[in-house]
Amino acid sequence: MLRVRATFEKCGRAKYISHLDLNRCMLRTFRRSGLPIWYTEGFNPHPYYSFALALSLGFESSCEILDFNITDDEMSMEEIRDKLNAVMPEGMGIVKVALQKQKITAIAKAEYTFSLVTDNADGLFEAAQSLLALPEILIEKKTKKGIKEVDIKPDMEILSCEKTSSSVDVRMYLPAGTQTNYNPTLFIEALRRSTDIPFEPQKIRREAILCADNSVFE
Repeated sequence: MLRVRATFEKCGRAKYISHLDLNRCMLRTFRRSGLPIWYTEGFNPHPYYSFALALSLGFESSCEILDFNITDDEMSMEEIRDKLNAVMPEGMGIVKVALQKQKITAIAKAEYTFSLVTDNADGLFEAAQSLLALPEILIEKKTKKGIKEVDIKPDMEILSCEKTSSSVDVRMYLPAGTQTNYNPTLFIEALRRSTDIPFEPQKIRREAILCADNSVFE
């Protein structure tokens, strides 16, 4: 049995597929592909597969992780990729297929990019710089125990924050994985509360899933 890890992109119209619908979509994709997927055992057998990280609705990504098992040890990674791509829905495609190397618990962070579109790029850029200069950035986050105020600054690494004529473009690392999992909307909402300059977040995209040493998760 081959323990396979596929990296796939989710963009365009596919960014509006929720995580729940993504599970249904992938189930149909496996069935249409004709791949010899390993099924779970028990009274209700179903294809075994799992996603490394849920992606928020409306986000694009080029690095989503899908794990599954193939019962045919002779199949090549290229054949698996091509069979899946032949039946993937619009906006989704397999970028890479390889044998699983690392455990999901090795995931520590994710890289995101996004644009904050505004009519006052100068003012918004200054507001973003002022927010980032604060000793802490407090936000309200929903947890299993209810709403909790947390400081996201210690776990957030800004790689770039640049101004264009109509936007402020940000690239950042945020924690991801089984323990702590943040997404850019936390920073965006903190910025929105800190300024009265109107802006619209666009092109929110997950660029990479990484380990603690910033190496790409494989």
